[in-house]
Amino acid sequence: MENQVVSRSISHVPPAHFLLKIQTFSSLLENNVESYESSEFNVGSHKWKLVVYPNGNKKKKVKDHISVYLAMADSSSFGSGWEVFVIFRLFVHDQNEDTYLIPQDAMGNERRFHGLKLEWGFDQFIPLKEFNDASNGYLVGDTCIFGAEVFVKERNIVKGECLSMKKFTSASPYKYVWKIKNFSNLEAKSYESEVFVAGDQKWKIQLYPKGHRVASGSHISMYLELADLSTITRGFKIYVHFTLRIRNQVQSIHNHYKSFYCCSCSC
Repeated sequence: MENQVVSRSISHVPPAHFLLKIQTFSSLLENNVESYESSEFNVGSHKWKLVVYPNGNKKKKVKDHISVYLAMADSSSFGSGWEVFVIFRLFVHDQNEDTYLIPQDAMGNERRFHGLKLEWGFDQFIPLKEFNDASNGYLVGDTCIFGAEVFVKERNIVKGECLSMKKFTSASPYKYVWKIKNFSNLEAKSYESEVFVAGDQKWKIQLYPKGHRVASGSHISMYLELADLSTITRGFKIYVHFTLRIRNQVQSIHNHYKSFYCCSCSC
């Protein structure tokens, strides 16, 4: 079981953040409702909800108990690597005594919510036999009330990344030809080709007629570059297979250099 109830406390004060009142509780069982999710409520700049399994969480093989959990309702805006540390308490109302039963476990009330764990609570929140006995006050007139208090301690953003690669399906890769006239008369340090589009991105070739960096004065240097960095966001990478060729106009062949290129944006 995820969390075994090992102790209980009684509070005369209602939960501070959310109450869920269920009328005609028996209709959930009659209609084979496996779980009920409450509406969302906001605490600590986050959205939460209560999840109640009226006949126990079958996925956890729970029998003869009601299962109740606190769940984070919306984490889509957090990005990757997020963590939220929370202290919470779950309640059920004793309508006879106007008090609230609060189950607890040996692990305490602090939990860590993250992308792979959006829900914490109690598999065995309260035995069905005890809950259904009207003399205990939890189910009176087929009505019951659950509640929650949520205190967000801190939120951490762990640096990370998500890799998603598109498969190249085109039978013919894009080809761009840059013809340069009067090469021997080029005087500038570098030249750029016209912008061309391939793979939904804009590219250009940068040429250093007299070499660049360690190749300065001994080689011709050529580079493939992204022409428009505004199309990629922070942390975004583009992996590209490409070939740069120089045509031998006498023998009509090409000297070519294949490479694997990764362009990223960390700004």
